[in-house]
Amino acid sequence: MPVRQIVAATLGAVLAAVPLAGVPAAAAPALQPALQPALQPALQPALQEVMFVGNNWEGTVDVIRARGDFGRIGRINVVPDRTQRLLEIYLNPIRLAFYLGIQQGPGEGHDQLVDDMYTTPDGTALVASRPSFADVVSVDLATGDIRWRFPVSGFRSDHMAVSPDGRTVAVSASTSNTVHVLDIVTGRQLGSFQAGDKPHENIYTRDGRRLWNMSIGEVNTALDDPSQDWSKGDRRITIADTSTFQVSKVIDMRTRLDAFGRSDLSDAVRPAILTPDESRLYFQVSFFAGLVEYDVAADRITRVKELPLNPATSPDRTTWVNDSRHHGLSISPDGSKLCVAGTMDDYATVVDRATLAQGPLVTASKPYWATVSGDGLSCVISESGADRVSAISFATGQRIASVPVGDHPQRVRVGQVPTGWTAPV
Repeated sequence: MPVRQIVAATLGAVLAAVPLAGVPAAAAPALQPALQPALQPALQPALQEVMFVGNNWEGTVDVIRARGDFGRIGRINVVPDRTQRLLEIYLNPIRLAFYLGIQQGPGEGHDQLVDDMYTTPDGTALVASRPSFADVVSVDLATGDIRWRFPVSGFRSDHMAVSPDGRTVAVSASTSNTVHVLDIVTGRQLGSFQAGDKPHENIYTRDGRRLWNMSIGEVNTALDDPSQDWSKGDRRITIADTSTFQVSKVIDMRTRLDAFGRSDLSDAVRPAILTPDESRLYFQVSFFAGLVEYDVAADRITRVKELPLNPATSPDRTTWVNDSRHHGLSISPDGSKLCVAGTMDDYATVVDRATLAQGPLVTASKPYWATVSGDGLSCVISESGADRVSAISFATGQRIASVPVGDHPQRVRVGQVPTGWTAPV
């Protein structure tokens, strides 16, 4: 019997057997439900903070330490049902057409098997989006079995976000222009809302009351010349109320960029981050090496930072992965430093937020994402071209660690697992 079950049974027996002061013995059992919340911390397993690295082309997630040497702890298979899912796809001509389109388009000739992932509050399951299978699954971290599966609307799932309380997870359904919000423990849909074309990044506000979604438009065509920008579709930020799932605001960055004098920039907002006080939004846009600063209250662009171009990068925009030149952005816990993944330029750099001065360019192989280490001291990037993750010090801007992971790492997220956890066989 697991330790927490033994503890629960023992506490229950004690409550039933030991009279409570001023309470008749017969009434003591009825008090157990009321006392349970106070006892709950004793029933929960101890948790350790880790980082999850989604190996998109491989269908695995590496679990690494969230600080220090960032060493690997274990690996999880998030496609244990792969044969079943492929059989369903091959028996459905429409699904098969979309599956092959995803494989040859955003997958660069590979299946996209894990895009994003978060753990449940108790650290016993990993919830992951699987683009090629158009779903979200919860994988039991002890057994490796699937606890629940949620097929998204349309034919592809994408970026996710978890609410501040850890209870809900939002996922973008790319081809149906929908954002689904699920109970992270049960997989039950709590609500959904419509976004622009190809919803991508999701961000919860710190109070959990609003959810920002960024739609990137059509990124899988060769119509990448600026003169063909009109063909990319409806690209906008959609902000929804998380209690009603009604859209409360839509932000069209096209008009804001034009007003700032940067009509040359795409309005397809890619990775984005809010400052700790939520007064500023920093984001990357398609085809651009750099980032944009947006004043949330004033509703206007305030600064644009251009970052160096790698002379070895082809100027042919059709060769840039899914229209992104730079894809990956994070911010230090105190809000003073930004970390930028220069995807097609093969570097990452730390940018001072006050001055927008960049630090050293740290060579990296197609860095695809940037997040913050558990201790907040480092930026952790996924190097999808080298199958590794690297940590870069916010203080010095230098690489301090690198760890090999699986095939084509993309999203990296901080999460938790039970202390002493080992990967299921």
